[in-house]
Amino acid sequence: MTELHEILYCSLLAPDQPTEIVGQIVSQARARNATEGITGLLVFDGMRFCQHFEGPRKQVLGLLNRLEADPRHTEMRVVYEGELLERRYQRFEMGLAQTEDDAEREDIAILQQLDGAEALERFLALRPRLDIAG
Repeated sequence: MTELHEILYCSLLAPDQPTEIVGQIVSQARARNATEGITGLLVFDGMRFCQHFEGPRKQVLGLLNRLEADPRHTEMRVVYEGELLERRYQRFEMGLAQTEDDAEREDIAILQQLDGAEALERFLALRPRLDIAG
């Protein structure tokens, strides 16, 4: 059995990047994640990213390394990382939720300041309120 691993990080869209880049990011991620067994959700509020992803440990850590090197976002900070007993995302390789609601944007801003289990719990509590494309 492959050990499952999960990571939740937050970052900011790089100042030189248009918001339309998010669609391209997700399209590329879906194809690659499908082959690597990674599932997850990317939330974007027009300025901030929060991404939660899971899968086999080696592939998840490889994705984290690629994300850390990606110039399309800045101030990346892992707010939660840990082992996982079963997947949280069954339906899609990478779901996308773009928030326009002020309350959801505030939740994302607060989430960026949290760490560990508290950050993960806040993100998971936010998910049911999001309109997720997957």
